[in-house]
Amino acid sequence: MSEQPFAARVREATHYRRSLASRVTILTTVAVALTVAGVAASAYFTARVQMQQSLDGSLLSRAQQAAESNALSSLTAQEVPSWALGAADVRIAFVVPGRRQPVISAERGAAEEQLVLGDPEVAVAVGQSTRSIRTVRTPNGARYRVVAVPTDGQGALVLAQSLRPTEQTLGRLGLVMFLFGLLGVVGAGLTGWAVARNGLRPVRRLTAAAEEIARTEKLTPIDVEGNDEIARLATAFNAMLTALAASRDRQRQLVGDASHELRTPLTSLRTNIELLRQADAAGGLDHDARDELLADVGAQLTEMTTLIGDLVELARDEPLPHAVGPVDLAEVIDQAVRRVRLRAPGIGFVVETSSWWLTGEQASLERAVTNLLDNAAKWSPPLGQVTVTLADGELSVTDEGDGIAAEDLPHVFDRFYRSRESRSLPGSGLGLAIVHQVVTRHGGTVAATNAPDAGARFVVRLPGSPTPPAPDRAADDLWEKSAPPFSSGSGSVGTLES
Repeated sequence: MSEQPFAARVREATHYRRSLASRVTILTTVAVALTVAGVAASAYFTARVQMQQSLDGSLLSRAQQAAESNALSSLTAQEVPSWALGAADVRIAFVVPGRRQPVISAERGAAEEQLVLGDPEVAVAVGQSTRSIRTVRTPNGARYRVVAVPTDGQGALVLAQSLRPTEQTLGRLGLVMFLFGLLGVVGAGLTGWAVARNGLRPVRRLTAAAEEIARTEKLTPIDVEGNDEIARLATAFNAMLTALAASRDRQRQLVGDASHELRTPLTSLRTNIELLRQADAAGGLDHDARDELLADVGAQLTEMTTLIGDLVELARDEPLPHAVGPVDLAEVIDQAVRRVRLRAPGIGFVVETSSWWLTGEQASLERAVTNLLDNAAKWSPPLGQVTVTLADGELSVTDEGDGIAAEDLPHVFDRFYRSRESRSLPGSGLGLAIVHQVVTRHGGTVAATNAPDAGARFVVRLPGSPTPPAPDRAADDLWEKSAPPFSSGSGSVGTLES
């Protein structure tokens, strides 16, 4: 096995084993350490340059003043007292052209502390250079700053000063900076740890709340403090909990209502089948009674099939990837009217439609329109008339019944809601709930009102255009733009009947 995968696994393991607080602490410490190191290095080198410039300026000023002084005429190159320049730490020498190269005794009585002058000083003495400033090292490693300036006569005056005090000062400065920088890094690490621990307290509280919810399934919102990013995260978490609680309540209500609605046909089926079994054991029923009983069983099975289909449709709380594409709503209405006419031959349908194209699922739209027409046909009187109009994306279905009672209007789209008049009629109470869900999933609205003269009126508005959409536009993209996720609001969507 190569070393690279092993090293990658080690890095991954060490990375994810660290807590967020430890990573914040490490990052803070490293950032402060780099900052302190940069500031300390900059300050050290700045102080070093400033001290050397100050020393060079002082030596050069002394040398120039001494070179211009008349007292130098009585001095010789053999011995020049340092007090002549007002400083005991300065060593003096003369460089005269043609003579042997002089040697400055850096420390009296120490032969090894001697500075041998070189070509830069000779160049100043012969007039080839106006001045010379450089650092000279003695045989034992001591460093001196040497300045040479020309005199009024022939030759050059050379001053040398030890760099030992400067180096000692810089050494102490560097030690102090290192110690204070180390203390600063340690303090930054402790501060980073404290900030991370206190700053991540809301995150730990949010984590504990999520773990508590996962363990107990109690969708209790947490308290939100402040308005920072953590507070926004907690607010979003609470919104997610609210949506999850609403979805769970809807599921529980749907299951409870479905079990209640299924109990009646199941009981009827069980009763009829038991009657058939007992009758067969006693010698059987006559032909007409048996046919009537079997017809009742078939009707109960049909009602159960319709109810189960409606429940499956309502269980689709979000858009599913069905066949989505351009749909002509006028054509959907024509197909639905033909189907309902077969089921309600005594009802007349007056249809006035104009083309209205939208992007959606044709099967679900046709079912929604069919439910509206079935509802209108059921409540219309014998030989009544249902008026269906479609203009500019607004579908209106009006019957000639008695209309919708005022107390029933707010609940006509509630799941399993049935008015007192509809409880004696067949139906599951889910037809208009499916209409509401399909229309909402397609980005539209549906409303129930009473017509001015008589009967109930349902108005559906769907986004679209009178002309077909461009063929180069993707149907899925249009579906996502025009169909927001279905939300049942209060958690119950149903019907007046159907």
